Amino acid sequence: MKQKYRMITTLRQRGHRITPQREMIIQAMMHQRRHLTAEAIFALVRDQSEAINLATVYRTLDFLVREGLINRTDLGDGSFIYTTADHGSHLHLVCSNCQQITEASYEMLASLQHELSCQYGFQAHLHHLAITGLCEHCREEQGVSS
Repeated sequence: MKQKYRMITTLRQRGHRITPQREMIIQAMMHQRRHLTAEAIFALVRDQSEAINLATVYRTLDFLVREGLINRTDLGDGSFIYTTADHGSHLHLVCSNCQQITEASYEMLASLQHELSCQYGFQAHLHHLAITGLCEHCREEQGVSS
């Protein structure tokens, strides 16, 4: 819960108001400590207040992403998952057939990040990245080789 108070303190120091809705959403994310969709966050907080709706959840998540307090990962199908910024860097391997999500080591991206910087002067933000493809099971099922 210390992280929740740190996030709230950071927002206040930056001159932002902490509405009850913002606090509920932050609390839900801190309590779960895993990747969540906006809909899952809404399901966690909707019983706490009638003053919150899915649009409020989306606006708050966008705000927290802009403030750098949470990360948003595009899963490649138009859906997003959110996690706190302190969750750590990693990859999401998303099967485009069965939608299975596998977390992979971020270290695999270190050389790519370095090459992008050297060749193009581009600083890539690869801390939470989703790569779509076929999982091993679906590849075998479809007869696709490496």
